[in-house]
Amino acid sequence: MRSDNRYDNVDFTAPWKRRTAAPEVPADAGLVVEEAATGFCGAVVRWEKTAEGPTVTLEDRFGKLRVFPTTPSGFLVDGAPVTLVGPRRTAPASPAAGPRRTASGSIAVPGARARVARAGRIYVEGRHDAELVERVWGDDLRVEGVVVEYLEGVDDLPAVVERFGPSADARLGVLVDHLVPGSKESRIAASVSGPHVLVVGHPFVDVWAAVKPASLGIERWPEVPRGQDWKTGVCRALGWPPNTGAAWQRVLAAVRSYRDLEPELLGPVERLIDHVTVGGPTG
Repeated sequence: MRSDNRYDNVDFTAPWKRRTAAPEVPADAGLVVEEAATGFCGAVVRWEKTAEGPTVTLEDRFGKLRVFPTTPSGFLVDGAPVTLVGPRRTAPASPAAGPRRTASGSIAVPGARARVARAGRIYVEGRHDAELVERVWGDDLRVEGVVVEYLEGVDDLPAVVERFGPSADARLGVLVDHLVPGSKESRIAASVSGPHVLVVGHPFVDVWAAVKPASLGIERWPEVPRGQDWKTGVCRALGWPPNTGAAWQRVLAAVRSYRDLEPELLGPVERLIDHVTVGGPTG
């Protein structure tokens, strides 16, 4: 009896049991992924081609680096399996497109070398603030010879200013989180401000919130009840893994230029750069 081969190539597996290929995701620097086999979570810092195949280097929130082969479906993004592929290439700008601009919107100086560091400094409250400033204004800061350091809290500001000894040739600029009238931060800022010390701030409870929600693909930053850790509350409300270090890498990766930041941060940082670069020698 001849078999009817009309159904030989038909897949009778139930739709919910069929395995679909994991989508390909470019391993762009800063992308936060989880390696499925080990659970290691970190941001992409390097993509390399080797004789055995491509590898990706991830850095976790403690600065630990690990290298993994880019096996199909071997990684998770937001809990969903993905296959990492080579990072996206950016086409070189054509001369007709006009001068290249830095992430801050300034006109880039072709071939410019980092200037010798000025005596003046900009201080920010923490590592996340410093990384965000570097992300957007890094090219400008190197051309101007401005160094950014962080305080690890505004309570130490009076002692920092006293040790620094600001002068006309060594100006000090300070960026403070949640600088609103009547706050502890505003009182500390007033106590150290002077002709050679400029303290400015933004109204956000944390510098994360200075990133526009639309750049992250969210409608708005969640409201976190008073008394709860804001970053932890944000991760919980948005359904992100409870790893604030990895969450920050996700936020930072969404910032490609000044357009991704709120004006309430842009203005203060520009003022600080102007303040510490007015006059005074480098050294």
